[in-house]
Amino acid sequence: MYAIGIDIGGTKVAGALVDENGAIIREARVATPVSDPAALVTSVVDLVTQLRGEHEVLGVGVAMAGFIDHQQANVIYGTNFGWKNFPLKSEIEAKLDIPVIIENDANAAGWAEFRFGAGQGHQHMVMLTLGTGVGGAIIVDGKMLRGGFGVAGELGHMRVVPEGIPCGCGQRGCIESYASGTALLRTANELVDSGDPAGKRLSELKAAAGQLTGAEVYQALVERDPGAVQLLRNLASWLGQAIASLSAILDPEIVVIGGGVSQAGELLLEPIREAYRKYAPAGGFRPELAIVTAEFVNDAGVVGAADLARVSLGPKVN
Repeated sequence: MYAIGIDIGGTKVAGALVDENGAIIREARVATPVSDPAALVTSVVDLVTQLRGEHEVLGVGVAMAGFIDHQQANVIYGTNFGWKNFPLKSEIEAKLDIPVIIENDANAAGWAEFRFGAGQGHQHMVMLTLGTGVGGAIIVDGKMLRGGFGVAGELGHMRVVPEGIPCGCGQRGCIESYASGTALLRTANELVDSGDPAGKRLSELKAAAGQLTGAEVYQALVERDPGAVQLLRNLASWLGQAIASLSAILDPEIVVIGGGVSQAGELLLEPIREAYRKYAPAGGFRPELAIVTAEFVNDAGVVGAADLARVSLGPKVN
């Protein structure tokens, strides 16, 4: 039986009809009506209706950034929309005859990797998504760790530097401020503005494009520009240290790195592994976890949301 996954982003709402093996049968997307909750609910309902067609659908999983309660029903806080205690599940179900669950977007992406991607074959997995911020998902004994209130897994907000760089969460020194795509772009601009010769290639790319964006930084990395590579290594070192701490608490078998920054591949993974080995508690005496890149690129959210709906609403996954 099929399930439908919906991934609500800041600019688009993506949807897919997904089978029990994680394969996408049909997909569609629309622009996100950010300022109008009622219009957003209508967009989701219209997408579900379009994707459903004549297929029998078990349920709908809706993923979005923010805090989702333990009942997978209410948006405690919606990051992209400023929502507080919004009853998204009931609002959507009022217009559909299919049951709905709501899920955090990083949890959905992590579940897709656990079930169908890089985490297959493991029962204990952590995922870190490196994009505008740093998202996280934690799988323990083959189950999503949601915590007492439903908001576990906010790994980007581990504080790694007391009174460090301000973070969007209101604190300082979170790993998100040092290891996200936003952080990489910030440090690249700082290098260019410093006049340091190490920023020469980034400066050239900025001049040609008119501004320095993630595309220019990625181009410098593709070229193996030493200045850009060192910035990535610095980012990776923070991640490796964070993973070392997580290993002491959660003891995962595997850590999956996703998001836009993960496209750097081994340029990113190799220094992450170095830092993990250096900072892991009781290093050399405990089994070493695997650190790999995600297999899903753009579809993790919809595939994971659909499968989480299947798990929550249908027969249990063995």
